[in-house]
Order: sequence, then C-alpha cells, then structure tokens
Amino acid sequence: MGSSILPLASVVSTLGGLVFGYELGIISGALFQLKAEFSLSCVQQEALVSSLLFGALLASTIGGWLIDRHGRRNAILLSNILILTGSLVLLISSYPALVVGRITVGFAMCISSMSCCIFVSEMVSPDRRGFMVILYEAGITVGILVAYAVNYLLSDSRRGWKWMFGFAILPTLLQLLSVWFLSSSMKKDVSYCCQTERVLMSPAETQEVDDAKLTSSKDSKRAQCDSMYLFQSKDNMRTRTVIGLGLVLFQQFTGQPNILFYASTIFSSVGFQSTNAALLASTGLGLVKVIATLISMVFSDRVGRRPMLISGCSVMALGLIIIGAFCGHSPMNAKTSCNSVNTTDPPQLTAVNQSVFNLPLDESLRLFHNNTRHENLSFEVGQKPLEPAVSPTIHSSVVNWVILLCMMAVVSAYSVGFGPSLYNNSIHCFLNEIF
Repeated sequence: MGSSILPLASVVSTLGGLVFGYELGIISGALFQLKAEFSLSCVQQEALVSSLLFGALLASTIGGWLIDRHGRRNAILLSNILILTGSLVLLISSYPALVVGRITVGFAMCISSMSCCIFVSEMVSPDRRGFMVILYEAGITVGILVAYAVNYLLSDSRRGWKWMFGFAILPTLLQLLSVWFLSSSMKKDVSYCCQTERVLMSPAETQEVDDAKLTSSKDSKRAQCDSMYLFQSKDNMRTRTVIGLGLVLFQQFTGQPNILFYASTIFSSVGFQSTNAALLASTGLGLVKVIATLISMVFSDRVGRRPMLISGCSVMALGLIIIGAFCGHSPMNAKTSCNSVNTTDPPQLTAVNQSVFNLPLDESLRLFHNNTRHENLSFEVGQKPLEPAVSPTIHSSVVNWVILLCMMAVVSAYSVGFGPSLYNNSIHCFLNEIF
C-alpha cells in the first residue's frame, strides 16, 4: 500500500509545506507596496502582518477538536478552501479586506500544519513516514525562498502585491486535488490488502488479529483520556513535557518569525537604501535557509538532534549579539518614520551616506580617488584636512555586509538547530535522545 500511493503522498506533503512557507514570507516584500498604496501607519502595518498569527491563534484553540470530529482529510480540504477564499479576499483593494484575508489564511495554515503531516504519514508504511515529514519541512523553506523571489521580481510592478498574494492559489489547488485523489487511492489499496491478508490467514489467526486490534484500540482510548500522565513523574514525563513546551516557546522567542515577516524591512533599515537591494538580500537569506535545512536533514540522524540544537542556539546567540552591536554603527534611518512611503527608487544620497551596495564598482573607485586627491591637496596648501567622505562609505558597506552575513548565520543556525527538532514527531525523537 505504501509504495503505490507514495508519489501522491509526497506531493501532498511537499505542497502543504510550500504553501505554508510561501504565506509566511510573502508579506515581507508586499508590505512595501501596500504601505505606499494605502499610506499605512505603523499600527496598521503591524496589524496587517500580525493578523496572520491571530488567525493561527484562533485555529490552535479549536483545531484539535475540528480535526478529531471531522477527520484529518476533511481538515486539509477545509484548509485548502479557506486559503483559496482568503487569497481571493486579499485581492480586494481595501485595508479591512487585507486584514480579513490574512486572518483567514492564518487560520487555514494552522489547520493544515496540524493535520497534513499526520494524515500523510498514516497513508504510507512506517519506514516512509520520516521521509514525509522531511518533505514537509523542505517545502516550508522552499516556499519562503519562492516568496522572497516573487517579491523581488514583482517589486517594480504596479499593484504587484495582488500577484504576490494570488500566486498562492496555484499550489493550494494542486494540494486539494492531490488530497482528493490520495484518499480514493488509499481506500482501494486498503480494501485490497485487507482482503488478501484475510484470505491467506487461517480462522485462528484471523481471530487473534481481531482480538489484538480490539485490545490496542482500548489501550489507545485509555491513554488519550489520561492526559494527566504528561505531568506525572513516571518515565520522566513531567520533565519531558516541560522541555517539549520550552522548546516550542523559545522557538518563538528567538524572533525567527519576525525575521521572516520583516526581512526586507530589516535590510532596508540597516543600509540597503533601495527596495530592490533589500528584496534581493532577502532572497539570498531564503536561499541560505534552504541550504541549511537540507544540510540539517542529512546530518540530524547521524549527529543527533541535541548536539545540533545546542550548537545552533550558540551560533544564533553570537550572531544576534554581533547584529545588535553593529546596528549602532549602521546608517539606520532613525529619523525616518515607518509612516513614510518607501518607493522602489533609491533616494538621492550624498557621498557621505551612500552605500556601496547601491554604487557600481567603477563609481566607488572614482569616489575613492577623488576624495583621496582632495585630501592630499588640502595638506599641500596648509589647510586643515577635511574629513574624507570615503571613510563613512567604506565603513557603511562593511557594516552592511557584517549584518547580512550574521543574519544569514542566525537563519542557518535556526534551521540546523530548532528546525529538525521541532517538526511534528521530531520533538518526541529529541526527548528520547535525552532520556
């Protein structure tokens, strides 16, 4: 059964992660155009970005009940329909519609993430379930990279934000069709396998299998009802529960979701003066995240999740400390309010504050030569030497590169550390390595 539906199950798992990652990252670049078109204030921008999380919060409160009552397959189909609906609402040129659409999409994403991996894992044989989880995790990172690339490609398009939100419809439709056909294929394979096994069994073996299934079902129901078992000292369950909850909470405290939401805004604020430069840097960040995720998939079982988590957290802490230290020396527009409109064209900068990111190489060398000659002439006539304009320029570019590299290191460390430890049953595997 597992081999016959493996291709469809792989498609469902990958598309689920792809849609999840795309919806996470697309707001990073779309926010520039939305801010300019709707003249959004700081509070409105923050509300628009966080509305996705608000929808996910609502889904987390009732998602479990919804999945248990209507099944995982129906929950995935519902999430696909909600994403399609939310994406269409996002195409309306109205700020309230944008907020409602983002809440709808966030609700659907949470439902999908809760049910997709479990549903797909149950469709295949046990030796293929880890592969399904890996595909989902890879799909998320690829979705983030695709979102950043779409942001960059459509940065100069008029009302390109509509296309950015609308592109999520295509993979959602593909996943909906895949889940529909996957369920039909599964039913046929299960029916055929069960009939074949019963024909080959003797009556005594058939009765023994039925009794084992009944006993297993009773034990499963009893375990589900006894939720207080998670907080008992038996089998170190209390410690396991605290560590598991702590991992999930500290995952959010690392600020990784904020980096994904505001990647382009962060790069723009630390010296990438043009919107295109900031979006291109975000695309590079997404590419690094994909590479780090693939590396973590290869080495997570060989090295172990605990050493990777410890090393990842250490690199993240060091990178964030360096970013915090260098941001004080970066040409951040502290006086520029987030209410101001950020156009796609770079502002007219002087030689003192223009970044090398926005200058071609020959122009940078010419600037360096002119300023150096001007400084030498000042010494010859006995005047007090002027402050060389090249120093702030070079210093600014170095700071920008340091921040960019540290940001990539933080994202890579997160993908290597927290990434393989916090997806679905990976927490269970991680805790088993400790105890």
